[in-house]
Amino acid sequence: MPHAAVTAPVLTLDLPFAKRLGRGKVREIFELNGDLLLVASDRVSAFDVVMHEGIPGKGRVLTETSTFWFRLLRDVVPNHLLSTDVDAWTDVPASCRDALRGRTMRCCKAAPLPVEWVVRGYLTGSGWQDYQRDGAVSGVRLPPGMQHASMIDPPILTPSTKAASGHDEPIPFAKVIELVGEKVAVAARDAALKLYAAGRAFARQRGIVIADTKFEFGLRDGSLLLIDECMTPDSSRFWPAEEVRPGSNPTSFDKQYLRNWLLSTGWNKTPPPPTLPADVIATTAATYAEIQRRLTA
Repeated sequence: MPHAAVTAPVLTLDLPFAKRLGRGKVREIFELNGDLLLVASDRVSAFDVVMHEGIPGKGRVLTETSTFWFRLLRDVVPNHLLSTDVDAWTDVPASCRDALRGRTMRCCKAAPLPVEWVVRGYLTGSGWQDYQRDGAVSGVRLPPGMQHASMIDPPILTPSTKAASGHDEPIPFAKVIELVGEKVAVAARDAALKLYAAGRAFARQRGIVIADTKFEFGLRDGSLLLIDECMTPDSSRFWPAEEVRPGSNPTSFDKQYLRNWLLSTGWNKTPPPPTLPADVIATTAATYAEIQRRLTA
């Protein structure tokens, strides 16, 4: 069940008993006895810039939503999730378990691929802007006459770079092949499209349309694994199915509310970001909790 946004947001977390490997926009990454601990903070980013304020409960929503999808889709594509049962991990001190519970995934290590695998099933966001300009999305030409929220059938892959800082940039599939090799590129493309199809079908049963999403993959012993997160409000656009039709502007159960507010301020999408008002923080937290409830309850 969703967690109410009643506690202060967790913006950073240190684990003295584990080795820190990195710090992403949202996640703290540690190594413990050969496994990864991915700890989701309550930090929030938009347009690849991390806000100063956090969204209370967001890290728990991301962890629980990803865990739900990893378990549901494990037969579609293998993934890196080992466990989320913090209390069963004997190598984690009891004094640290409260901080980790509900926001931590224990995962097997894999070598991440330097690509974000973006799958688009509906025309929106930057894809809609691209289409209006030149009739294509990241170089993939689409039929004329499409409108915002039109279905893209079949869904398309529009990969991008995975920038350590700054903005991710769309790249053609030929560049993906250069980066990871043809065999891995094709396998990851096929895996991303299968995952999206399965996730979209399940979400539709819950009255939700997944307009687009992004996946990340890694290699472990030569085999492809789904890693990082899976179809969360941070990595996806979720719409109420009853509002989706060509030309519509459906309600977003994801970061779009926050993005829209930021754009309304005239912010230029570069640091520093504007200060988030309390009502924007509360609405964003409620939006994250609502999509988790709809998908996983």
